[in-house]
Amino acid sequence: METVCEKGGIATALNAKIYGNGSETLVLAHGYGEDQSAWQLLLPLLACYFKVVVFDMVFSPNVDPKLYDPQRYQTDFKGYINDGRYYGGFERSEVNEICKNIEQNFTGWVQNFAPKAAGQNNTATGAKFEKTLGRMKPYIALSAAKTVFSSDFRHKLPQVMVPCTIIQSKKDVIVPQSVAFYIKNNVGGDATVKILNTEGHFPHLSAHNLLFRVLKETIQIKN
Repeated sequence: METVCEKGGIATALNAKIYGNGSETLVLAHGYGEDQSAWQLLLPLLACYFKVVVFDMVFSPNVDPKLYDPQRYQTDFKGYINDGRYYGGFERSEVNEICKNIEQNFTGWVQNFAPKAAGQNNTATGAKFEKTLGRMKPYIALSAAKTVFSSDFRHKLPQVMVPCTIIQSKKDVIVPQSVAFYIKNNVGGDATVKILNTEGHFPHLSAHNLLFRVLKETIQIKN
C-alpha cells in the first residue's frame, strides 16, 4: 500500500501516514507504550474501505523527544482509580508503585508489565509491546504513565452525545469490564458495550479478526 503525507508541520513530526483511498477517513490513534505499528494487522482490512490515517503519539519512541513537554501533560493525580463508588482497576498504592518502578528500574518494569498487559496466552503480543514500550525514554514513560493512570475525565462523559461503541476484552488486567459499563451508563448519548472473547489489553494485535468483526458492524462496513 502506498502512503501519502503532507510535508512539514505536525503531520511530519508525528510521522503521519495515509493508507487506502476510500471516500471516508478513519483515524487510528495508538495507546501508551505503542506506536503506529500497533495497527499493522487491521490496516490492510480497513484500507479496503476507508482512507486510514495513522500516526505516532508525541510520547512514542518514534517521535523526537524534544517535542514532548511534561508540563503540558501534568494532572492533579486525583482520579481514575478505585474510590469506593468507582472501580477503575487500580488502588492509589498500586499507581504509586508503578511510578516508582518506572523511575528506579525502567527495564525491569517493562519486562514485568508487558506480558501482564498482553495476557498470559498472548506471548507474541507481549513481546511486541515490550519492544515498543522499552524504546520509550524513561522520563517520558514516567510522565505519560502518571497522566494515563491519574487523569480523570469522568465529569466530561455526560457531554458526549454522539453514539459510542465501547469495545472491551473479556479479561484485561489494565481496564476491567466495569470501566466499559461505567462509561456506557454515564455518557450523554447512546452507547453499546461489545465484549470480545479474548484476553489482554491489545485486541488489535492479539485478536484483530474479532475486533474487525465488531468494527464492521459498528461503522457499517459492507462486503
